[in-house]
Amino acid sequence: MKISYYSIGCKVNYAEISSIVQKFLDNGAELVPFGEDCDLILINSCTVTHLADSDSRKIIRRAKRKAPNAKIAAMGCYAQMQSEKIAEIEGVDYIFGNKEKFEIFDLIQNDLKNGFRTKNKDVQIFVSNLSNSPFYPAFSSDNESHSRIVFKIQDGCDYHCSYCTVAAARGPSRSMNFDEIEKTIRNIEEKGYKEIVLSGINLGDYKSNDGNRFIDLLKMIDATDFNTRFRISSIEPNLLTEEIIELVGNSKKFCPHFHIPLQSGSDRVLNKMRRRYSKSLFESRVELIKKHIPDCCIGVDIICGFPNESAEDFDETYSLLKMLPISYLHTFTYSERAGTDAIKLKPKVQYEEKKRRTLTLRELSEIKKIEFYKSQLEKIKKVIPEEYDEITSHCKGWTENYVRVKFFCEKELESQVVSVKLDFLQGDLVFGKIANSSEY
Repeated sequence: MKISYYSIGCKVNYAEISSIVQKFLDNGAELVPFGEDCDLILINSCTVTHLADSDSRKIIRRAKRKAPNAKIAAMGCYAQMQSEKIAEIEGVDYIFGNKEKFEIFDLIQNDLKNGFRTKNKDVQIFVSNLSNSPFYPAFSSDNESHSRIVFKIQDGCDYHCSYCTVAAARGPSRSMNFDEIEKTIRNIEEKGYKEIVLSGINLGDYKSNDGNRFIDLLKMIDATDFNTRFRISSIEPNLLTEEIIELVGNSKKFCPHFHIPLQSGSDRVLNKMRRRYSKSLFESRVELIKKHIPDCCIGVDIICGFPNESAEDFDETYSLLKMLPISYLHTFTYSERAGTDAIKLKPKVQYEEKKRRTLTLRELSEIKKIEFYKSQLEKIKKVIPEEYDEITSHCKGWTENYVRVKFFCEKELESQVVSVKLDFLQGDLVFGKIANSSEY
């Protein structure tokens, strides 16, 4: 049996689809590129914005056009929230919610045994309430050279922000236990991966069944004889404590890189968003990071055009971000989500103004990234070579503090950790060279 897949959205989604696909491969399936003729196509959907909804529908339709004889299985967050809309798309055979997608191999076992010769008249929908859903671990390589892996250790969210459907799409916060995490990390290391990205829907809210919190997990990892480096994918400002910052700053295992979802630099807007921190708390976190880890990369998420966000609110956000030593922004245009309280807020920000604000912050992001990259020139950083070019003998890779660098290297060094001196900036890419041992 031939299968293919497509995943939309966050790193957690990619980790999950990889684990789901692996179950099929372990049972004899052959993986082919998306778009080629096959027997079954797995599509992991996203619903974080209306564009994610639209992309999910487009990919489902494209899958059917590219492989008209294939069975189509849609799953994930959009499937969890809008299964009836997916069922209206011609050619969909199965719909799986965020619990059932991990049981897909067993749920369609009869069709698998029949080689999909069974003609189902109706779409088969497997979607249930997530209130008592167990935690399903997942991990996936996120690059072709297999140097880095995304490891999901937490799922769900208890925060219920006014604009967001993630809590409904993912269910309550739940986490993987310590012993299972340690065992999985050992297995990942045996496969040769050099960087593990710890990921979750609300990662900082990690809590194991025996009561251990995120800081306890970081301490366990730091004290264990792992040879891999670790990166924290994203953490809420109120959950990013000074203790976590100090641990990362003193650790030889954790990358000096934090990605923080601020969403707005206006306390008035943060309150309407039902975020659990203030502008001043975020400022203090950035100051602490730079105090303990001067070269740390700091990424920030921002939503532009939230309902009732005034020009003054936006200017306050812009001024804050311009002033603080952050490294880059992920900027999102506000998108209305059915069932959220934010829909009721007025006045709405006009579409063109939302786009203008988004573009303004994206331009600031480029400035911030270039400033950060320039501040790292002449320094020696640890890089895991990826994307080896046979013609030019160049590799690309990320430093521990998230600078994208290109340099000459031998093919044999791909996926190893090497010391690279960062020489000069060209566009938004740093060029460097492998450092001599006398330089570090």
